[in-house]
Amino acid sequence: MPTDRVAVEDALAARPMPVVPESASRPGPLSDRDPGAPILLPSATSTGPAGVPTGFPHTPEGALAQLAAIDRVALQSASLAGARAVISAWAMPGGPTTTSWSGVRAVVRLLDAAGLSGGGSTQFAVVLTPLMGLIKGSVGSDFVVPCIDFQLAVTLQRTARGAVADCQRMVWRTDRWVIGPGAEPATPPSVWPGTDVAFSVGYRDLRHG
Repeated sequence: MPTDRVAVEDALAARPMPVVPESASRPGPLSDRDPGAPILLPSATSTGPAGVPTGFPHTPEGALAQLAAIDRVALQSASLAGARAVISAWAMPGGPTTTSWSGVRAVVRLLDAAGLSGGGSTQFAVVLTPLMGLIKGSVGSDFVVPCIDFQLAVTLQRTARGAVADCQRMVWRTDRWVIGPGAEPATPPSVWPGTDVAFSVGYRDLRHG
């Protein structure tokens, strides 16, 4: 039977996120509303397993920054081997795997859309830029569910742009944040950063501190 703490963590992760139309992920007009205070992202201080920047502080913002680094290295590898190496190094037992992780599935979709094999191509480039985010919640100081809304640029002869978002269970282990055990959190809305829709679902601008 799950402990009360695990039940609370599961409920937080599973709590539904706002639903937006697929069109919201495509480039759209920027909002002229006051965005409010941004979330200040700490900087990495070292490089960890699979070449992922790390050394972020033991704070919710540190968890968000670590997740951004994990996602960026995985997707920007533009290959299944690269994405699988990242999740193998950064997920705890019982967490996402090389076959189940949404990051691996995202790379599969990108490669399929480009007509490429799992090895990618030297002419295929993926750039993932974290521009907005939110802290869905935390349980104590060692469990955080951060969500990040990225601008995604994919280039193969020409460049296509859109938005993609990710939330994960981030758990503090010894000296770094890692992706924790359990089902991945409810799917967050993927919205073009800086639009009215992005602000309406609760995203805030990200700034490097």
